[in-house]
Amino acid sequence: MGYMDKFTKSEDFRRDELIRIIEHSVENLTLQELEALYYDMTTKNFIND
Repeated sequence: MGYMDKFTKSEDFRRDELIRIIEHSVENLTLQELEALYYDMTTKNFIND
């Protein structure tokens, strides 16, 4: 799919599609990569524990 048809889909559908892509990518990260991602997201306030 991708971004080629991004203007023809609803925002909710695009959001769901992007979440699926991100989830799949995160599943393949190593522990060190996950820790780095977590640190980056917390410092940017994307994650609030």
